[in-house]
Amino acid sequence: MKHEELKERVSNILRNHNVGTLATVKNNKPHTRYMTFQHDENLTLFTPTNKETYKAEEIDGNPFVHILIGYEGEGSGDAYLEIQGQAQIREDQDIKTRIWNEHMKHWFDGKEDPEYIVLEIFPETIRLMNDSEDTPEQLDM
Repeated sequence: MKHEELKERVSNILRNHNVGTLATVKNNKPHTRYMTFQHDENLTLFTPTNKETYKAEEIDGNPFVHILIGYEGEGSGDAYLEIQGQAQIREDQDIKTRIWNEHMKHWFDGKEDPEYIVLEIFPETIRLMNDSEDTPEQLDM
């Protein structure tokens, strides 16, 4: 698959799946949890969280993360992504406002809540899995 075609297939999976797992590292061991994700045209991912969470502390200590997203639970043949990258904690209001949605009111007092932060994840490698007999295919960023 050509680079642009692969990038479009990756983007399509991200558009159609906003829940995945985010793994961080704590004491040299993986720590994984489900998160919601948004992405931009560069395939940079964004996920909201509280600044007083383990994941924020873990990313401060080690920015490398791993994400699984796209699997639908149907079994073999479900296309999904394995994403390796680095995360950065963002507290600037522009990003917080851009990814805010009303469902987040369950956890935050609003987009200006000082506890509300955004993890911005810069993929280094994205592997498209189970898409065809040609997969896995790797997109290096």
